Amino acid sequence: MTADPALVAISSCQTCGACCDYSPEWPRFSTEEDAALDRIPAKYVDDGLGRMKCDGNRCSALTGKVGTATACAIYDVRPDVCHACEPGDDACNMARVHHGLPEIAAAAPLTAGGAGD
Repeated sequence: MTADPALVAISSCQTCGACCDYSPEWPRFSTEEDAALDRIPAKYVDDGLGRMKCDGNRCSALTGKVGTATACAIYDVRPDVCHACEPGDDACNMARVHHGLPEIAAAAPLTAGGAGD
């Protein structure tokens, strides 16, 4: 039995978190509608700079320890830039290497008739 790629991706992210602790410039708002940004609790938003608040390089919504166990306090309303970073893509692996974590392979894209259909 093969593991569901979506579940593997979520699991990888929950034991990593490197992308959320890479740069204060990364969690920048870009394509979100105002209504979507309004759903993010104000304590996590740096209004003056159009991005998530960060403590150093770490996004203020990241909880846990990078490389061990992490979570996003605003996962359901996280900005588009967070949706765009996929496990094993260039951005993911750049952040992982920055934290001394090994690179991971990108998940194969789901196709019609494949897993999840």
